[in-house]
Amino acid sequence: SALWLFISIMTMFMSGVVAIFEYDLKKIIALSTLSQLGMMMFSISLGLYELAFFHLLTHALFKALLFLCAGILIHGAGNTQDIRSFGGLSLNFPLVTVCMNLANLSLCGVPFLAGFYSKDLIVELACQYSWGIFVLLMMFICLSLTVLYSVRLTYLSFVGPYGGG
Repeated sequence: SALWLFISIMTMFMSGVVAIFEYDLKKIIALSTLSQLGMMMFSISLGLYELAFFHLLTHALFKALLFLCAGILIHGAGNTQDIRSFGGLSLNFPLVTVCMNLANLSLCGVPFLAGFYSKDLIVELACQYSWGIFVLLMMFICLSLTVLYSVRLTYLSFVGPYGGG
């Protein structure tokens, strides 16, 4: 229904925008989960129930990997969750860096990773529905927000300058 579609798009949009301005690692990952739940509800509103379930399963796997990596980073950074105090952790945690980046790339829907196969099919079929340009534009904006907060998280955690005291 149209109401379900509107609520799911607003959920994706609002959680994506808030995740961009958040500095708490676990909150960013939780807001990312909320955004992906909005994606699943978006799929359900289009009648794509099986794809929503498939996205739920694939999302659960790489999100679990993200939370495991986050726990290691929090522990290794002196029990702080503030990503401003991380920076340069790729030197100290190379395996965690690889795992977290793979999970983030999967979240963004990079081809040949798990998230691509579920998210891309939802996007492709959503483009075939005639809901109008606003729905498609909002969907692509929300997908762009996912990439933006994922890249921001990776930069501040692994690439950026060390911010701890």
